[in-house]
Order: sequence, then C-alpha cells, then structure tokens
Amino acid sequence: MKDLKYLAAFSIPVMAFIGLYLKGYWAWATPIFGFVCIPVLELIFPVDTKNLQPEDADSKLKHKLFDWLLYLNLPVVYGLVLYALVLVSNQPLETYEFVGFVISIGIVLGVNGINVGHELGHRQTTNERFIGKALLLPSFYMHFYIEHNFGHHLHAATPEDPATARYNQSVYSFWLTSSIRQYFKAWNIQKKLLKNNNRSFFSIKNDMLWFTLFQIGYLMVIALTFGTTALIFAVLAGIVGFILLETVNYIEHYGLLRLKTKSGRYERVKEIHSWNSNHVIGRIVLYELTRHSDHHYKSSKKYQVLDCHEESPQMPFGYPTSMVLAMVPPLWFKIMNKRVPRSMILE
Repeated sequence: MKDLKYLAAFSIPVMAFIGLYLKGYWAWATPIFGFVCIPVLELIFPVDTKNLQPEDADSKLKHKLFDWLLYLNLPVVYGLVLYALVLVSNQPLETYEFVGFVISIGIVLGVNGINVGHELGHRQTTNERFIGKALLLPSFYMHFYIEHNFGHHLHAATPEDPATARYNQSVYSFWLTSSIRQYFKAWNIQKKLLKNNNRSFFSIKNDMLWFTLFQIGYLMVIALTFGTTALIFAVLAGIVGFILLETVNYIEHYGLLRLKTKSGRYERVKEIHSWNSNHVIGRIVLYELTRHSDHHYKSSKKYQVLDCHEESPQMPFGYPTSMVLAMVPPLWFKIMNKRVPRSMILE
C-alpha cells in the first residue's frame, strides 16, 4: 500500500478538473493547492532521508505499478487539455476564470506533463520514450528531450549549461536565458548527431524537425477545431508549463559549479552538483525529482529507487516551497546564497 503514495501526484490534475467543472473562483484552485497548500504541508511533514535496502530496491524495480503510474499521466494530461479547450471555446468566461484555467492547465502540463516526460525520456524502451515526448508536446518543449539527455546531463553545473542558474541570477532572468539557449542548443546537438551519422538536415532521423512539425500541427488542429480563443488558451497554458519547468531547473543547480581538473576538463558530475530535498510531499508529488543529486549521479535510475546522499547540498525546503521563494529574488538570495559552497560558486 505504501507504493500507492505516488497516486498523490494526481492530486494536481484532480484539482484542475474540479476547477474546470465548478468554474468561478474554483478556477484558481490548482495554483492555490500547488503553491500554498503543498508548501504548508511540506513544513508540517517531516524530512525523510532513509534509503531503500538493496533487496527492497530490486523488488520495486520489478514492480510494474511504478511504470504504470507514469503512463497514466498521458490520458490524464491530454484529457484535461481537451476538456479545457471545449470549455473555453463554448462557454463565456470571466477574465479571472480564463486566467485561472490557463495557470491550472499550465501547472498540470509542467508537473504531470514535462516532469513525467523527463522521467520517461531517460528510459531505454522506444514506447516509454514516445510517451515521454508526447507529454512534452502541449508545452512546446519537445526539444527538451534532446537538450536534456545530450546536453544538460553532460554540462550540468558548468557555464556551458543553459539549465544551470548562476549565483545571484534571478529566476526571471533565468526563464529567458535558459529557455532560449536550450532551444538553440538542442538544434546544435541535433545537427551534430546528424553529421556524425552522415545524415542530411531533412533526414527522417532529424527529431528536431519532427518536433517542430508536431507542435505546429498540434496548434493548427486546435485552431481549426476549437477556434481562436482555444488557440490562445493552448499557447498560454503551454508557456506556463515550460516556465514551471524552468523554475525547477533554476533551483536544481543554482550557483553550483563543477571544478576543472589539471587537464582543463570539468570534473565528472557528482552528488554535490545538484540541490537535493528530502521533504516527503515534494518528493511524492514530483515523482522523486527532488532527489536530483542521485538522478544526475546515475540518470538511468528509476524514480522509485533514487537515494539520498549525505554529501549533496540540501535545500532548506522542498521543491514546491523553493519555487515560491524563487519568485521573490531578495528572499531567495538571502536564504540560498549562504548555502552555496564558496569553492563552487557559478557567477
């Protein structure tokens, strides 16, 4: 029964559904739940630093429940998007309702879309990677699959990595620099992959080209089926989704820097190069993303068996709470700057 705790990750789409169904001020139920209720719960519930015993980890790796909990996000995310598109295209809404729905669906796209897409993007099977890419589509972040797997995991905690925030960089500045740099870096990585395999730009193996066509096609279908209002809604919700991702990227490696070896290369990624959090609520809702240090230490490791490493820099709060703090840069700097090791500061 303890394994069913990850069903709590569906509390966010449940709140989004309730908001869409009840309308009115309920349109804001999801952001209030995600960024008020969950942070409060994180402060109440204890931190859990325990790791699984090897035999328990082996058992959980064989249990398909953990995989199906991820797969279930595909119909949930697309079902909610479809419900929202039908609603905004057929019913007159107050401005505050429309904005609330945009943010609510955007949160679902970020948490149950991109976050789960990230987990499945590290899997080895084609079907799982397909689901992962499909979950990135409504946020227009399919390029994340290429940049994250072939760029970020290689360059994390270095100036070369767009998804690593510099010391004293605000989250608002990071949204701009990270999203733009990641997109163009994904294209550069794709071009190198094609060149290394002697393939042309118009090769069927050009994933970036396919991603572009799929995302344009997604918006065209919405525009032709549901109209202009729904198209605007889909675009704005997608933007909220990837901004949520970039906020998570911001706190994951803020200010940390890998040192260079005598050869001039950066040291390999270690447990000390990502911010870790063991706050149980954030861990469950985000499918253990908050144990980010172990994820970078071994990216193929499945979420249900990620470990806590004592040497990893620890966040004073869970990821959801930290995302709220990041929105107030002076407060974020006051809390986090003193925790960044002096020898590792990325400026």
